[in-house]
Amino acid sequence: MDRTKRFLFHILLWLSVWLMAWLLMTDDVLFLQRNTPPFILQIVVVAVLIYYTAPALLFKKKYVLFAIVSLILIVFCATLISNTSMGLLGGGPPTHEVGPPPGVRPKAPPQFLIHFLVLSIAYVLATFVETFLFAQRKEEETIRNKNENLQTELKLLKSQINPHFLFNSLNNIYALSVTNSEKTQQGISTLSNMLRYVLYECEQAFVPIRKEVDYIKDYLAMYVLKSSKTYPITTDFQIKNDAVQVAPMLFIPFVENALKHGNLEKITDAFLKISIFSDDKKINFEIENSIPKEPMHQDKVGGIGLENVKKRLDILYPKKHTLKIQKEATSFKVQLQIDLNGDN
Repeated sequence: MDRTKRFLFHILLWLSVWLMAWLLMTDDVLFLQRNTPPFILQIVVVAVLIYYTAPALLFKKKYVLFAIVSLILIVFCATLISNTSMGLLGGGPPTHEVGPPPGVRPKAPPQFLIHFLVLSIAYVLATFVETFLFAQRKEEETIRNKNENLQTELKLLKSQINPHFLFNSLNNIYALSVTNSEKTQQGISTLSNMLRYVLYECEQAFVPIRKEVDYIKDYLAMYVLKSSKTYPITTDFQIKNDAVQVAPMLFIPFVENALKHGNLEKITDAFLKISIFSDDKKINFEIENSIPKEPMHQDKVGGIGLENVKKRLDILYPKKHTLKIQKEATSFKVQLQIDLNGDN
């Protein structure tokens, strides 16, 4: 609700109050003469609040100045009304009375107190409404900024994920082109499928889990194509419902990490196990790889890292996932469970 609409709301509110008072009066002309000035100045103090004192003083936490300006405004308007009209609750036309005895301070006229009270009520009510709506707008703005920050962070994490697989895949195809043209063609076809998934499907916030599984299969296929060895990789994918939605590129960083650190090239004493179970209620992802006894020479270009994966999980599945990472002397194991029916 913008300022003009809020201002019109207060006009209609106090107009309704004065109309109800009008119904109790018998002399319409006298009522209008006495109470038109109070109504007009009620609207004036509300307008000053909405368009100046609230946004310029109250919402900028200048509370003392806001209180002083508000008090001066109400006193000025109440005095102005008292000098021009008797008002709704006035007893009758003004009479000429003898002033108070010398040395005695005159009391404030009753009409001033009445108009001061009426204007104060209108001002306080409008202040309450303005403060409530301001707090509501700030909360909505905070939520909107938080969502924008989350989307920005997710895009940044995705931008870190997508290019990395391309470097690995191109390196594999380059190695194949030297030794095996048939596997090179197969690798290009597989890479084409992977690129199609990353460039088009991953633009969506969520994708069917079957597509994510197919991407993992293609990734592993690209990995084993670079050599004639039989790599010790075992997979178990049990997908009860292909349409179950999952965030794209969620599991592949764990696969990248396992292939990078598992030393599968050695074959002996090396292994990689991947399993995914999914139904309508949950997704269970588990991956375990061997840890070589001797340090490996690793590519300087790394993946996104497990810390970034944890951040992405916290953003996408807050309070809806459990991640367990176990590092033993000879193995590294990751267990991820996502509750598809959990509450944020």
